[in-house]
Amino acid sequence: MRMSSPQDLSALRLIGWPLDTGDAPAPAWQALFDAHPQARPARVVEQHRSGYVVAHGPEAEQTLKPESLPEWQRPRFPAHERPAVGDWVLVEDDKRIVALLPRHTAIKRAAAGEHYHQQVIAANVDTVFIVCGLDADFNPRRIERYLMLVGGGGAQPVVILTKADRTEYAQDALDVLADLAAQDIPLRTVNAKDAASVAQLHGWLGPGRTAVLVGSSGAGKSTLTNTLLGVQKMKTNAVRENDSRGRHTTTYRALIPLPSGACLIDTPGMRELKPTGEEDLAEGGFADIEALAAQCRFRDCAHQGEPGCAVEAAIERDEIDPGRVANYMKLQDEVAAAAAKLAKRVAENAGKGPGRRPAGRPGRR
Repeated sequence: MRMSSPQDLSALRLIGWPLDTGDAPAPAWQALFDAHPQARPARVVEQHRSGYVVAHGPEAEQTLKPESLPEWQRPRFPAHERPAVGDWVLVEDDKRIVALLPRHTAIKRAAAGEHYHQQVIAANVDTVFIVCGLDADFNPRRIERYLMLVGGGGAQPVVILTKADRTEYAQDALDVLADLAAQDIPLRTVNAKDAASVAQLHGWLGPGRTAVLVGSSGAGKSTLTNTLLGVQKMKTNAVRENDSRGRHTTTYRALIPLPSGACLIDTPGMRELKPTGEEDLAEGGFADIEALAAQCRFRDCAHQGEPGCAVEAAIERDEIDPGRVANYMKLQDEVAAAAAKLAKRVAENAGKGPGRRPAGRPGRR
């Protein structure tokens, strides 16, 4: 790997470079470094339809707009195999991307439409901040859906409830989400405009760490970003009073270095949160229900009146929220249906001979 000076390494660390001086790259990374000895690593900081913006440091003059590989531009090329914001790539002569480095983690969803496609929301992140407003935006079922997408992706979820300054019911919201807290999923209520309030997130934003903000439009993601930056860089808009919905103030994904040495990826609001079929519901906020289901008398128990159902018994004892159970069963069906589509796609690709297969679940760092 070509690294011309210690300053290069220092600059890369400021945008989340995962290797210290003494760390050996993973074999897959090293093979790509060896195959492209004249290239240097850069991180994707913006993703547009027309191409990518990459950076080899945190300053504006350290960004590039290189040409991407021709195959990435083909309409039928798998979207999740193209670079996404947070990915590391190798760039030659500051002009051409020549390789995509394997990901440590990835947050994905299934793309809208009839055909099965995966879309990478963010790559190589350590923490996923699931942002939800304490107004009409508050929706425990949607939070659970986000947790499903994060589950198995390799990153830690943190639920952030914004607009705590506008309501007297912040503690009530935390009580509603108590089952998540019991599974060691951090919950925080914040005033996104107040630096002192937002400071409670700093533990996840140390040097070299990368976090991504996900949530509905109007939840306060861009306001959080501005407060963490200490400057008003991201555009913000007021939400509609009748339903607390906001317009898409963030129109594309972008990675932003923070003064703390961490990186933050801001994303547009997402309305469709479809599973890819690779999710793990136990890691996605439903470990307690999965543990109960394992105690049912019948292995194929549908939790709908069967004798010896441990899940229904827990509901009757008021030990678990029936709304969570209903959402768990709904998401379980969606994940199973998506997994069937994924298996069909893998089989179709295998039938075409050697070639790419859908990427598997990434491992943890």
